[in-house]
Formats: sequence, structure tokens, C-alpha cells
Amino acid sequence: MTAAAAHIARTVVGIIGNIISGFLFLSPVPTFYGIWKKGSVEQFSPAPYLATLVNCMVWTLYGLPMVNPDNILVLTINGSGSVVEIVYVTLFIIYSNRNKRLKVLLWLIVELLFIGALAFVTLILVHSAKKRSAIVGTTCIVFNIMMYAAPLAVMKLVIVTKSVEYMPLSISLASFGNGVAWTTYALIQFDAFITVPNGIGTLFSVVQLILYATYYKSTKMQIAERKANKTEVDLSQVVVGNGDQKSKTNH
Repeated sequence: MTAAAAHIARTVVGIIGNIISGFLFLSPVPTFYGIWKKGSVEQFSPAPYLATLVNCMVWTLYGLPMVNPDNILVLTINGSGSVVEIVYVTLFIIYSNRNKRLKVLLWLIVELLFIGALAFVTLILVHSAKKRSAIVGTTCIVFNIMMYAAPLAVMKLVIVTKSVEYMPLSISLASFGNGVAWTTYALIQFDAFITVPNGIGTLFSVVQLILYATYYKSTKMQIAERKANKTEVDLSQVVVGNGDQKSKTNH
């Protein structure tokens, strides 16, 4: 493959990666719509959104021309992703109980301080693009793996409860597509800092999909059982209510 052909292929795959990553960032929208309607985050964990936020901010720094030239597609999608994730984290802060709200807020402050410090060191104190790329790229590997590994807590919940109710399929599918796209992007014009975390992320996503397939039926059964129990409770309340009315009428 010629250099020109490789550049075109990389750009095309990068655009596809942007689209898939966009779906990944927007896939929790139904989840947060449900949280907004119920006014509570219930058992949903903020960890995946906090991890994704810091991951996006680090990759935005990596995509800057003065850090790593010719990676504008990395910059655009991660800059957009940072904005989306801040919205999600804000909703978590609003609809969590006081204990969880303080924890989420504390983590958000820590992440913003960390990114500020990394940007200062990289852009002000380091003057070589190669060194900047190495520093930020290494940090990207750590946080990208954390983003993909964050759902491990949710995966543990799935195994314990035998239910995938709190692990949306849309997010798992988007994570898988995202990992495959960006691994391919990095292999065309080899970039170890993008290849390593996204290759590992693809494996994490495959595990999530296997869990979903394993516990899909038991989840349906649990939901149906809850609905049946709720119907029985509602009916018993109606019967009790009618009985009370009859008693009052007899008096």
C-alpha cells in the first residue's frame, strides 16, 4: 500500500471511528432519559461515565497538533465526547443521593485538576513534539484501558444478579465497534498508543457481549416476575380498598 493510499484508508477508517464513537457517546441517552423520568440513578454506576470523561479529555490533548500532528480525527471526536460526558456526569450529580453526589463531584474535580496539570506540563514545560506525544500517549493508554475496564463493576453485578438490566446492550455494542475501528485506524499507520488500549478494549467488549447473551433470558424472567408481583400487590390493594368501603357502608 502506497503512502497516499494508506493516508486515504486511515482517514476513511478514522471517519468511521468518529461515527461509531459518536454512537458510543450517545448510546446512554435512553438510560439517562429513564433516570430523568424517575428522578433517580438507582443502581447505575457513575464509574463508566467518569472514566470515559477523563479518557476523552486525555485523547483530546493527544490529538492537538502541537502534541501529535495529523490526528485531527482523534481531536474532533474526543473533544465532542468530553462535552457529552460532562452532561452525563452532571445528571448523575443532580439525580444521585447525597452520598453518591459528593463522591461523583469529588472525582470530577480530581479529573479536571489532573488534566489541567498534564496540559501544563506537556504544553509549557516540554518543548519536543515527540516527548509530548510519548507523555500524553502513555497516559492515554492507562486511561483508555480504565474506560473499557470501568464496566467490570457492572459486569460483576450482572454475574451476581444474573441480570443484564443495568448493562445496556447498546453501550456494549458501541464499545465493541469503537474498539475495532480505532484498532484498525492505528494499525494502518502504526501508532502503539492507539493500538494497545483499543485492542484491549475490544476484548473487554467481547466479554460484555458474552455476558449479555448468557444472562439475557434470566433477565427477561426476573423482569416478568417483578411485573407479576406488582400486579398481585395492586390487585390486593384494590380488594382491601373495596372491603374498607363496604365496611364503611355497613356502618
